[in-house]
Amino acid sequence: MDLGIYSFAEVGPGADWRRRLRDLLEEIELADQVGLDVFGVGEHHRPDFAVSAPAVVLAAAASRTSRIRLSSAVTVLSSDDPVRVFEQFATLDLISEGRAEIMAGRGSFIESFPLFGFDLDDYDELFAEKLELLLALREHEHVTWSGRLRAPLRDAAVYPRPLQDRLPVWIAVGGNAPSAVRAGTLGLGLAVAIIGGMPERFAPLVELYRDAARRSGHDPTRLPVGINSHAFVAERSQDAVSAFYPGYADAMTRLGRERGWPAMTPQQFATARSLRGALAVGSPAEVIEKILFQHEIFGHQRFLAQVTVGPVEHAKVMSCIELFGTVVAPAVRAEVARRSTAGAALG
Repeated sequence: MDLGIYSFAEVGPGADWRRRLRDLLEEIELADQVGLDVFGVGEHHRPDFAVSAPAVVLAAAASRTSRIRLSSAVTVLSSDDPVRVFEQFATLDLISEGRAEIMAGRGSFIESFPLFGFDLDDYDELFAEKLELLLALREHEHVTWSGRLRAPLRDAAVYPRPLQDRLPVWIAVGGNAPSAVRAGTLGLGLAVAIIGGMPERFAPLVELYRDAARRSGHDPTRLPVGINSHAFVAERSQDAVSAFYPGYADAMTRLGRERGWPAMTPQQFATARSLRGALAVGSPAEVIEKILFQHEIFGHQRFLAQVTVGPVEHAKVMSCIELFGTVVAPAVRAEVARRSTAGAALG
């Protein structure tokens, strides 16, 4: 299993974006050094996040890393232009010697739509149409394409071409069944964000994805599934909670005010930290157990941890990443490999 980190580069009151971006690059560099497989950077257009241009940040990270894969998490494709997205990530792929990925999603916030002149009434159609164009650009150097919401292309050549023969594209979903079916139908990787509730309630979503892949002629055993969750690890469980909870509770409460949810409580947090909850927050043993429990449900190939949901002290984030890479990841990989070998022997 691939294990990694993703970040939205949250900033606290005062919005010191320069410092947060400096810290983020140090976090990506450390993740590479401790052997993690992936680092994803989100796209937001709000004052509480420092990254609106993931490809720029990932390109800076490429010059400071050597092996870790560099992904958006996510690219809000609905309000972007597929040609520019492809050009940017093809460039990143060349700079990073073939380590770029695109995780495309419809976005969990809506600020980018009016910012770039798009109508929210076209929310679903924008994503479907632009994904179609992005995949055409990935497959062909010269593209002829037309849609309803973007100007057509006629034998258009798009450069540079990436180092990877096929630039990896994942579809990120938060529970939307049609998006999971779309990913399976197109034979793309599926990244499922599990940030609330019991993980097993997402199992039917993954089954829909695999069924759609099978019906479309793709081998679902060859298509990757990733789980993206809020997580934090420290040597002691109480240290993980004390580092993670204040920023997490504040962020979720603020988001709740926007969307009509109740404020986060310590009781809700404790429930979410239980084995069947969504949060992987605790000691290395607790986080390992949580990831492996989810693997029994999904049989997934990737787990990405969002270790800052609200601002967390940079030194504690660095310690978390080190533990995740040196303790959690090797243990998870070893157990997943053992299960795979045992399953093959029985089969």
